[in-house]
Amino acid sequence: MQIRETSIAGLVEIFPRVFGDDRGVFFESYNEEIFKKLGLPVNFVQDNQSFSKKGVVRGLHFQNAPFAQGKLVRVISGRVLDVAVDIRPDSPTFGKHEVFELSGEQNNIAYIPEGFAHGFVALEDSVFSYKCTNLYNKESESGILWNDPDLNIDWGISDPIVSEKDLILPTFRSLFGELIK
Repeated sequence: MQIRETSIAGLVEIFPRVFGDDRGVFFESYNEEIFKKLGLPVNFVQDNQSFSKKGVVRGLHFQNAPFAQGKLVRVISGRVLDVAVDIRPDSPTFGKHEVFELSGEQNNIAYIPEGFAHGFVALEDSVFSYKCTNLYNKESESGILWNDPDLNIDWGISDPIVSEKDLILPTFRSLFGELIK
């Protein structure tokens, strides 16, 4: 596996070794021993999978402590623009975001640590999979409006399909205004 560091500490893109021949491909999307050597978390307690039609935006979601989740995310089929926003108050990159294009063809993976809001837009019909470091906890779930003006994320889409729940998420400023410099 190869790791690409991003401008935000702890947020990485992973490129597994892919073995292909005329039958198809094989790769390890997770290997505890390799993740330990790379300094990545190895205690994943919940796996989730979603299907999203082209144009669907999901997010930006997070869980508050003590139920915050790190996520190992990848696309099984299709292609998404994956977004991670640093919401760690003491981080020098607080309020900054990174964007990954994840695809079932490229087989790349992103690790999003605890303390990040996460979302994606499906650039094609896509099956999205993620491993979590903590269990889902409804009482601690929260989020940030996907098109928040302070975050100014370029989602690369003009007419997204967004759930009612995500349309009424609070803004970054309403959640973290006292921390914005």
